Amino acid sequence: MLLDYDNLVKKYKMNVTGVIHIGGHHGSEYDIYNQYDSIQHMLFFEPDEDSYKVLVNKVGGDDRAICINKALGPFKGKTSFFRSKDNSGQSNSLMKPDLHARQYPHIVFTEEIEIKIDPLDRYEPSKKFNLINIDVQGFELNVFIGAKKTLNNIDYIIAEVNRDELYENCARVEEVDAYLGLYGFERKETSWAGMSWGDAFYVKKS
Repeated sequence: MLLDYDNLVKKYKMNVTGVIHIGGHHGSEYDIYNQYDSIQHMLFFEPDEDSYKVLVNKVGGDDRAICINKALGPFKGKTSFFRSKDNSGQSNSLMKPDLHARQYPHIVFTEEIEIKIDPLDRYEPSKKFNLINIDVQGFELNVFIGAKKTLNNIDYIIAEVNRDELYENCARVEEVDAYLGLYGFERKETSWAGMSWGDAFYVKKS
């Protein structure tokens, strides 16, 4: 996560009661969430089996946390999953690498498999979850399309965004802004530390 979570909490007086973390990877953000007593509910989604095992090892003993070995998308179905063992699997994506292959030539995608996807709304997260933190390598807008009901209960979003086609046909930040704007969200902070990609912070307007 490129943005400083603690600074966001202080600056925007965030009161987060539950986090839906999509693209849980190895659960590194769990240590951040665990510092806040207000966060009593954590829901982690991670489709990669190897990363999921590490995630469960890290957070599985916490009865506030639920881990689900599933990819999320706009509908229930199947799609391709591009895997790389480089970079600890952090670049795994449901979209075919484009600029990513040229920008990061040391990260090689060696496997393409078919996996199942579900819309987030199918899990019917309760109103106790009011933050989405999502990093799914260019597939973010597709996940939001499958979260129409859930977005009504969300107050804050931290999302990886792109201003170039790092992955084939991935949404640009302006498209994500426009879609989330339909649900009352406004982009407040953006870090472009990744140059062609970065992290954005959205707040629902009161």
